Amino acid sequence: MAETPEIECWLTDMDGVLVRENEALPGAAELLEQWNRDETPYLVLTNNSIYTARDLAARLRRSGLNVPEDRIWTSALATAQFLADQVDGGSAYVVGEVGLTTAMHEAGFIMTEASPDFVVVGETHNYSFEAITKAIRLIRGGARFIATNPDATGPSPEGVLPATGAITALITKATGREPYVVGKPNPMMFRSALNRIGAHSKTTAMIGDRMDTDIVAGMEGGLYTILVLSGISEREDVLAYPFRPNRIIDGVSELLDHSASGDGKKQAGGNGDGGGDEGGKAVNSKDKDQGEDTEDAKSR
Repeated sequence: MAETPEIECWLTDMDGVLVRENEALPGAAELLEQWNRDETPYLVLTNNSIYTARDLAARLRRSGLNVPEDRIWTSALATAQFLADQVDGGSAYVVGEVGLTTAMHEAGFIMTEASPDFVVVGETHNYSFEAITKAIRLIRGGARFIATNPDATGPSPEGVLPATGAITALITKATGREPYVVGKPNPMMFRSALNRIGAHSKTTAMIGDRMDTDIVAGMEGGLYTILVLSGISEREDVLAYPFRPNRIIDGVSELLDHSASGDGKKQAGGNGDGGGDEGGKAVNSKDKDQGEDTEDAKSR
């Protein structure tokens, strides 16, 4: 049995972990305050490429959560950094919103429709037939095809909306070209996040609410993974996957350090973080059975 690591740095998903429908989830404000107070390195990750980090920081503040702009890492930022590593001073045709175009500009890219190096597709409120047609023609002409994230649908008050993955599927059908997807569940996004805060995977935990993105990417990136049940995945969903998170909790309130040690470090599954023995499994009545099911997942 692998020993539960001492966690020094944290990566966390946003929706379903810290907020739900623009409302802060229990314990989220306190956990962020704890990390900020202890100067613990952390990043809030999101596949949403619509907004800039500054926009998202403001939206979180309205929900009562204090997340500095430099503590937010979006799929748009990860995509821009990845492409900047591929081509120095490149060009791109972008289908997306200000979060993506701003990130691409800041990474040194020129936005153009004339023989770009890349076609980059991200989230947008208004997918235009003209823009998609232009993307198809440019890819068929030799531009490399990139997507910020694979999500096929997104939420809205009226119901689901088509998202990046649905649009890239349309483009793939018309071009025969699959996009390279930078965002979750590609561990590339996690590695770029680790590099940004100078963290090592062996001493970093990933908190997420989705088995198919947060947990699988964290596992493949070598991080300690914590599934919260406050978002998409439910306890019974875990059994459908061939991999397991290292720990399952009801919400981030269970990660609060009530010892107030102030050293910014603690065992991700041990005493003082909301409940667990040194093996990292939950010990309250609700979590006991699943904790036993997940104890063999320490390799993650």
